[in-house]
Amino acid sequence: MPVTIRDLARHLNLSITTVSRALDGYTDVSEETRQRVIAAARELGYEPSYAARQLRRRQAGALGYILPSGPSQFSDPYSVHFITGLCDEASTRQVDLVISSAAPGSEQEKRQYHHWVQTRRVDGFVLNRLRMEDWRVAYLTQNRIPFAVVSPVASGEIPAPRVEVQDRRAMEELVAHLIEQGHRRIAYIGGPAYLLLDRERQAGYRDVLARARIAWNPQLVVEGDLTEAGGYRAALNLLRLPQPPTALVCCNDLTALGALRAARELQFSIGSELAISGFDGLKETEYTHPPLTTVARPAYEIGRQVCALLHTAVNRLPVEQQVIVIQPELIIRASTRG
Repeated sequence: MPVTIRDLARHLNLSITTVSRALDGYTDVSEETRQRVIAAARELGYEPSYAARQLRRRQAGALGYILPSGPSQFSDPYSVHFITGLCDEASTRQVDLVISSAAPGSEQEKRQYHHWVQTRRVDGFVLNRLRMEDWRVAYLTQNRIPFAVVSPVASGEIPAPRVEVQDRRAMEELVAHLIEQGHRRIAYIGGPAYLLLDRERQAGYRDVLARARIAWNPQLVVEGDLTEAGGYRAALNLLRLPQPPTALVCCNDLTALGALRAARELQFSIGSELAISGFDGLKETEYTHPPLTTVARPAYEIGRQVCALLHTAVNRLPVEQQVIVIQPELIIRASTRG
């Protein structure tokens, strides 16, 4: 648990007022006492509480979101729409939204969460792109910090409100569409294997192949990184196989945009000779050549809903439902029509 000013005062056998004024630099506290307080604060790992300062100023608290990726991902259209939804809902509820970015599982990410928790910089967290054995869930639960999650799976074991996006079912609909178009050699370009969303989307892909009695071919399953560049590289490798696939199912739209470029360079006829599909429903997919089949996940609405759930949890308000279920929509376009 975070060290509080009360713990620090008890350790020094001083009043909370004296410790607070020493840390804030008031001149009515002797220099000797101030140095004792500062030294003890460092020893115990105490950091001043941002939330307490805000409370003294009678300002609202803040909700936090640490984008689990590098700074360049702020340009990812899906992330932009999701963050816009968070911002608009936070504004509606008259609370601040604090946003940062860090690579998943990195020391920087761990330091950022630790700093915001220890200083009470925010009152609760939004978690997106959940991982297998997600350390963030365990850490926030242990420290009794409210959080709300966006999950692609029924996560009953996670003690938090959630927006549950049914990715597996949506992927099943997409792959079934490709099989109806006559495709049997269907490749899957996924995301990092540690992401729950990749596990669920790949499970939907494999389930439909099994039901159609199409043998799963590990040669046709490639791990990507959810970027255009990653999709481009993966598609080149798949399309240069002695027996290339006739359809590429991509874990997200950015991957699919990279795959489209690779297919054009290799002079495949997209939509007839080769089908390509994405996942996310970015607006940009309407204007590719040909327009891209995709699964639309309403990023903006998901952002608003998870922010609302978190705000309710932080303020311990009555809530009608702890779980909001969203079914993505399959949008069929020319990139998968023969």
